[in-house]
This record gives sequence, C-alpha cells and structure tokens, in this order.
Amino acid sequence: MADTKAATGLKVQNWDSEYYKEALNANIFKPYMGTDDNSIIQVNEDLKKKKGDSITFALRNKLKNSATTGSNTLEGNEEDLTTRSQKVTVEQYRHAVLVPMLEEQFSAIPLREAAKGALLDWNMELTRDRIITALGSINGVAYPSASEAQKDAWLVDNADRVLFGKLKSNASSLDHSTSLANIDNTDDKLTPDALSLMKRIAKTAAPRIKPLTPREGGVTSDSFIMFAPSLLVRDLSLNSTFLQANREARNRGTLNPIFKGADYIFDNIVIVEVEDIPVYTGVGAGGINVAPCYLCGAQALAMAVAKRPETISEDRDYKDKMGVAVRQVYEIVKLQFGSGAGDTDDLKDHGVVTGYFAAVADA
Repeated sequence: MADTKAATGLKVQNWDSEYYKEALNANIFKPYMGTDDNSIIQVNEDLKKKKGDSITFALRNKLKNSATTGSNTLEGNEEDLTTRSQKVTVEQYRHAVLVPMLEEQFSAIPLREAAKGALLDWNMELTRDRIITALGSINGVAYPSASEAQKDAWLVDNADRVLFGKLKSNASSLDHSTSLANIDNTDDKLTPDALSLMKRIAKTAAPRIKPLTPREGGVTSDSFIMFAPSLLVRDLSLNSTFLQANREARNRGTLNPIFKGADYIFDNIVIVEVEDIPVYTGVGAGGINVAPCYLCGAQALAMAVAKRPETISEDRDYKDKMGVAVRQVYEIVKLQFGSGAGDTDDLKDHGVVTGYFAAVADA
C-alpha cells in the first residue's frame, strides 16, 4: 500500500503560514494588534476572501453625554453617534534573496529554510517601519516628505491632540516649525507631568480618544499605550518622580523595570520603548534635536491585509542558483476622521496624541 504524501504546494502553503506568524510575533507592535475596534492597531483581512484594492474601516467616537435619569424625557436628548469611515488602499511589497545551491539538492521547503532568517528579518522590519511611519504621518504623508504647509494644516486640525514640550501654549500660532523651535533641553524633556498632560489631552480632545479596556500587567481602566524613542525614555527614566513611582509601586528586586529596562507604567500609561522612532535633527530651540512620541488609544492605526506573505522560488543561472522571493499585499495607515461635513474634511488623528520633546544625544 502506497503512503499518502502531502502535496508540495500544500507544504509550501503551510510553511508560508508559519512564516507569517513568526514574522508577526517578532514585531514589537504585535501585542497591540487585534481585529476589533478596541485594538490600537486594528487588523482587517477581508480582502483575503474577496477581490478589491481597499478596505473601509468604520470609526466610532466615544459617547460623552450624561445619562437621562428618572422620568425625565429621553426623546430629543439623544447623542449623535458620530460614525465616520476611512478607506485603506493596499499595496504590494516584495523582496528576494539568491541562494547559491544546486536545485536538485534542495526541495522547495529546505530552500525556503535557507533564506528564512534573512526574509523574516526583512518582513518584521518592513511591518515595524510601516507602523512607525504611519504614527508620524501628516494626513497620510510620511513626516520627512511632508511640506511645512502640510504640517501646519495638520496642526490646525489636530491642535487638541498635539503637545510640544511641557506646555500646550508652545504650539505658537499653530505653526509647526515655530512650535518645534519652542522646545528646549531644560524644560521640555519627557517627564511624568508631560505624560499625565498627554493623557488629559486624550480624554478632553474633541472627539475624545477612546482609552483601552483593562489590560494585563497592572493597568486598569482608562489605559493608554505610549510608544517613545530611546532618548525620550532615557530622560523619563532619570526623572526622580518617575523613578520613585516605579521603584515603590512596582515589583521589587530584579523584576522591576528600573533594572530590566522593560516597559514602564505611569498614571495608567504603558510606556513602550521603540528605538527606531526617528529623531528630527536641529529643529528645537538653539538647534537641538527633537523626537516624537505617541500616546495611543483604540483604533490608532489600521492594517488592511489582502495577501499574507507568500514565498516564490525561481531558477537562475542554468539552475545553479535559486531565488526566493516574498511578497505580500497590505497597508498600514493612521486612522483619521473628518471633523467637517464629510469623512475626509478637516482630518483628525483618531486614536493618537502626538508629543514632541527634546532628544539631545548622549554626551
């Protein structure tokens, strides 16, 4: 009786599926991805099941009106749900490596295994970098590519969810470059007071930024996640108030984040260090460097997936070398809602408070 063998195509599909999981799990942002509207990064894979080049995400603002009590009339006192939508168009991303091995010595799976490490690293970095780019984007334009006029227009619409240094008043005349130039290396480092101010900004913005439901790790209600670059986390971790809070309110001994260099918690904000968030050179007071950080609530970003990573092999040089390519069709954007009459009029960042702080390099 002949043994039943799995088809080569099925083996490759299973390998690709495991590859996708590994690439995703290696990403620092993986814990903040989910499919519901309480996730910081909302993932939608509808296009895997049907044709199309875009996915529409529904944006639902948090209700804020008080309850109608007793026998008081409810009719006529309803609150506008203020739902909006945003269309995310997917893009194809590809890369390939050459494996100098004779084809007859390597089947499809070992060939992919030979290239796996390099492709996994590239895939993880691609998704990480797409998320960081989306967080800092100016109405869909990557921050380094945005013009001053675009940055100013973004600031005007997002004035209730942007902070320059320790004071809201640093947003001078709602001019982006002028506001950055107000940030100095004495008063405008990332501090516990700035963290709490950004949280208050999130809770009082119009519309409010929806906090996350209770999460693990000691964070209870009204929680937010902050993604911050290393230099900002450095200044925060050296602050005496912050040190005392984490020393006396968290685990004692070597498990304390002071010793682990792990994520901190302050005022129900989880601070996640993301070393790849860029620093903006020479834009602060006296030409100092400034870096952004992002306080995120629900539906800060959207990830639309049409095709998960798929590997493809190809003969080269009379089968002396084999190329292995990976391709995926997806996109990651910052979710925005129109605060004007239409979905795209006067766009506001849906789930992000952006802060800019001094980021002077180590001496």
